Amino acid sequence: MATHRSSRPTTPTAGEVDRLLTLPNVITLIRLLCLPLFLYLLFGRDNRAAAAWLLGGLCATDWVDGYLARRLGQVSEFGKKFDPTVDRLVFMVAIVAMLVDGAGPAWFLITVLARELIVGGAVAIATIFYHLPRLDVAFLGKVATALLMMAIPGFLLGDSDIAAHDFFWVASWLIGIPGLVLSLVTGAGYLAKIRGGVAALRLRA
Repeated sequence: MATHRSSRPTTPTAGEVDRLLTLPNVITLIRLLCLPLFLYLLFGRDNRAAAAWLLGGLCATDWVDGYLARRLGQVSEFGKKFDPTVDRLVFMVAIVAMLVDGAGPAWFLITVLARELIVGGAVAIATIFYHLPRLDVAFLGKVATALLMMAIPGFLLGDSDIAAHDFFWVASWLIGIPGLVLSLVTGAGYLAKIRGGVAALRLRA
């Protein structure tokens, strides 16, 4: 895909490629295009189990595009923004859809959604208006995300009519509570870093 280049050329950093059409980006796009299918299964077919399995697959393959980008040497600046944006969009749309459908514990889903909106909004404001460098994801943040990405589809399965729904309901609580606690703790840490970064930039101005 051709792009317009300004008079001030930019070059990708070492190990990056300067193009949009890469295999990792295509996989990320496919995951995004599965989102309408998830909504169709949940609302159009009223099939919580099928929607949950699809959501679980999308969450489980979250690492694939990033792994392939590094493995194939196809890391791109676009991909580094596109992949986490799609991940967050899938996660948040799934939570909102479950709340609308009445599946899963509402307080749990609302807390996760509020955390995502607050932290994501703070990052967006700091990046767009204050040009704050992108924050590295903490290890505990990755653990929290992994646990929540297992718990959310699990709650949907727990509210379905499959035979093992009780097992998924209990298992989701067992991994969901630690995931939620870690998510809130790391979220507070991100907000503190953003506040400190913005304050430092204001002092320099």
